[in-house]
Amino acid sequence: MAQNSPNGEIQSSNLPNFLLSVRLKYVKLGYHYLISNAIYLIIVPILVAVGLHLSTLTLEDLMKNLAMLKSYSTLVVFLGTIYFMSRPRNVYLVDFSCYKPHERYMISKERLVEKLTDIFDESSLNFQKKILFNSGLSDKTYIPVDKWIPSNFSLSSNQNQAKLVIIGAIDDLLAKTGLKIRDIGFIIVNSSMFNPTPSLSAMVVNHYKLSVNVITYNLGGMGCSAGLISVDLANRLLQGKANSYALIVSTEIVSSAFYTGNDKSKLIPNMIFRMGASAVLLSNRFSDRRRSKYQLMHVVRTHKGADDRAFSCVFQDEEEDGKKGMSLSKDLMAVAGEALKTNITTLGPLVLPMSEQLLFFASLIARNVFKRKIKPYIPDFKMAFEHFCIHAGGRAVLDELQKNLDLSEALMEPSRMTLYRFGNTSSSSVWYNLAYSEAKGRIKKGDRAWQIGFGSGFKCNSAVWRALKTVNPAKEKNAWTDEIDDFPAQVSR
Repeated sequence: MAQNSPNGEIQSSNLPNFLLSVRLKYVKLGYHYLISNAIYLIIVPILVAVGLHLSTLTLEDLMKNLAMLKSYSTLVVFLGTIYFMSRPRNVYLVDFSCYKPHERYMISKERLVEKLTDIFDESSLNFQKKILFNSGLSDKTYIPVDKWIPSNFSLSSNQNQAKLVIIGAIDDLLAKTGLKIRDIGFIIVNSSMFNPTPSLSAMVVNHYKLSVNVITYNLGGMGCSAGLISVDLANRLLQGKANSYALIVSTEIVSSAFYTGNDKSKLIPNMIFRMGASAVLLSNRFSDRRRSKYQLMHVVRTHKGADDRAFSCVFQDEEEDGKKGMSLSKDLMAVAGEALKTNITTLGPLVLPMSEQLLFFASLIARNVFKRKIKPYIPDFKMAFEHFCIHAGGRAVLDELQKNLDLSEALMEPSRMTLYRFGNTSSSSVWYNLAYSEAKGRIKKGDRAWQIGFGSGFKCNSAVWRALKTVNPAKEKNAWTDEIDDFPAQVSR
């Protein structure tokens, strides 16, 4: 998701200050999530209390009170059964990889402009130049250079590009984990704009000659937040089948979305989207906990598609001459703000410390129930997370989110450097963010990371991870490793 004006700024008004206008129903939804998943937390103290009471009784006491012993035993068995049946399976992130294209695909801003000279009229070319040079992207991002002319934007070239990045990311992940791909039970591939037949997930099955029993899903048209939707889908699948692995591949085939017309609302994606892909291995096997990097704590999904304005703010259409493009509405920033407001209001009760929740909830009740004219209390999400992995959709979007969430430059660094070095890689960008923090040696055991993605529809999705171990950058090999000392780079604001 991105929205810039001709000079690289936001087209409409700034992102709304969503923290100042929270609706009570979304807070209630957050507490509903908390209560729905916390029944076993109530059972555990009861079991502990019963055990402590029994430990104070002597054998003689127990023999004299056989009825009480039977009652306690029945209660323990009953509560224990409820506990193990209702407890969700833990889902672990064993490891992940981010695809780093070969240097032959690297392109500077000047070279990209040269390639566009014969495609667009002067007005459209100048518009795209202003977007590009104010985008926050470096001269080392990647596009399929040898295919970057309209005559080569064929189905076969897009399929080749898809295979290049998807298989590249998976091969890297398999090398890191040592897992045999035939041991993976679920495969989920998400690509918003390019969805051929057979599907991209079928392409993976064919390439690795996988078993007929592998269960595959292919998600399309869900925008830059599809990677986190895939995490939610994988989590739900793993809850239903024990001792299983799920592979998630997130990508966007940029040439398939390239627009060659002159409608300025459709030209922005040409300048900021770049090659990229991520592959993520999830497991619900307890034996994988020791070697896994993270545990999935929460996924919160927000969908504003019922609202016509939200539904159409990022919209693909076809012009009379047959040219297809992705149009970005002037309402995009306002819609994104509303979606994020809903999402974090739901997420808050799940992650914020109790002190923050009490202050926030008291302020909310005073304003919404008792109609008091008091300044709303804005929760400090920095108390809930050590790492923020915000989708690198565009410089202006990052600026506004930093202001509204009151985040420091250090917390925004992974997102800004991801945009600078790799551009907007769509749904995979949140993984480049996390890989950056790993390469910098910033992930410590117990740290919490918040991934935030936005997508067409309109959607805002969050995933929360807790680090199970300290990630040693000396032993880590990812897309940033070879050049991490060059970052953070100075990016013009």
